[in-house]
Amino acid sequence: MEFVTPEGFRVDGRRPMEKFLMRQIRGELGAVAKADGSAFFEMGNTKVIAAVYGPREVDNRSQQISDKALVRCEYTMANFSTGDRVRKPKGDRRSTEISLVIRQTMEACILTHLMPRSQIDIFVQVLQADGGTRSACINAATLALADAGIPMHDLVTSCSAGYLHNTPLLDLNYFEDSAGGPDVTLGILPKSDKVTLLQMDAKLPMDVFEDVMQLAIEGCKAIANYIREVLLENTKKLEHLRGQ
Repeated sequence: MEFVTPEGFRVDGRRPMEKFLMRQIRGELGAVAKADGSAFFEMGNTKVIAAVYGPREVDNRSQQISDKALVRCEYTMANFSTGDRVRKPKGDRRSTEISLVIRQTMEACILTHLMPRSQIDIFVQVLQADGGTRSACINAATLALADAGIPMHDLVTSCSAGYLHNTPLLDLNYFEDSAGGPDVTLGILPKSDKVTLLQMDAKLPMDVFEDVMQLAIEGCKAIANYIREVLLENTKKLEHLRGQ
């Protein structure tokens, strides 16, 4: 199967000049009414919902940390999120690993020292999967944390990039991600360019890796700009409601 046609088109129809552009993204705050903060985030056909509870009292006192907040994360995929209708057991190895990745990524941006002896719970669920689910979950969690008013160093954003048919590609969809080519999932704090997540599943020559990495960084920064717009628009709406 061709992932980039001779004319330069990608599987999802992105045109030659759009090979280095991500899929359409959309974010929305307040997706879960009873959560302290929540968000819906969409990257192409990948759709994710995130909910944040806390900071609040630690459920298990033995897990309490005296000088910072305890951050917990749970990642799940809805049974209807893919074409595979096999019910996945809760807490399977892949979900546990992705939960850990998301928690560590979010811990790098949360000012946990300002909330000692407290607990912050982050729940993310994939509603529809079409590649880039980890990145979408991290972006949704960032929006949800901001919605909950959790203090952060900076927004943490994530994007993937890969290398197929000698072509660097940004924001891989499911078919491209499943092709077996090298891909990188990156998470950064955009203001400082600090890397909070870097996962790569195959080796790349250094010059190719630098191109793919730069593409992922540009994707992360584009998402950060979009998330700032969503937060600013939400703030304007709240100000308008208070002024009525």
